[in-house]
Amino acid sequence: MKIAVTGKGGVGKTTFAATLARLYADEGRHVLAADADPDANLGLALGFNEETLDSIIPISKMRKLVEERTGANSQNQFYTLNPKVDDIPDKYGKVCNGVKLLVLGTVETGGGGCVCPEHVMLKRIINNLVIHRDDVVILDMEAGLEHLGRGTTESMDAFVVVIEPGARSVQTYKNVKRLARDLGVSQVMVVANKVRNEEDEEFVRTRIPKEDLLGMIHYNTEVIDADRQGKSPYDFSQTVTREIIKIKEKIDQR
Repeated sequence: MKIAVTGKGGVGKTTFAATLARLYADEGRHVLAADADPDANLGLALGFNEETLDSIIPISKMRKLVEERTGANSQNQFYTLNPKVDDIPDKYGKVCNGVKLLVLGTVETGGGGCVCPEHVMLKRIINNLVIHRDDVVILDMEAGLEHLGRGTTESMDAFVVVIEPGARSVQTYKNVKRLARDLGVSQVMVVANKVRNEEDEEFVRTRIPKEDLLGMIHYNTEVIDADRQGKSPYDFSQTVTREIIKIKEKIDQR
């Protein structure tokens, strides 16, 4: 199972992605969680300590590795589009609570059509994770839609769009669904987060098709407390975890 978790910034993508990864790991599954957000904090949400996370360099920032694998450097502007990457998850991944974390980072470019060596490397790694590994792979994507424009998630089984009860989040879901169709990904599902009351629930239900809505996670200050203490929400809030368990069951059914 290969899932890309996406959505606007601040909607709770990382909380959902990390808890989902922990739940699959609890079942004894081989789980690889890949952090493709430039503001990488998936590790904290998984339960890694700060010392370990401070030692991790995102793959996109490993200039020497990128040069070695692609052949690109200041003297050589030509590089391979098919670099060797199959050893990277095991070589650079860190394990905590049964989940292997791979921090990919992202490529900072002025446009979505970047074909720079770093982008080629990241795209190749993601394709390898999706096509050639039997693990459960959960990608915590960068906020927004640029990763869809770059085509780095074209082989995923499904996109899960995390939204808040608001018009801008709903618009993001619609845009993801449109772009995912262009990439050949037919499964675009929605998780509504930070739902406060029945009015919020009604807002979501009237704007998201029933077949796309996986469930709702209600606003919970325990998640904020977990973040303040650098803890995994999975270990801090049984209420949120139970709600995500129900969402996971629907994902498994599909």
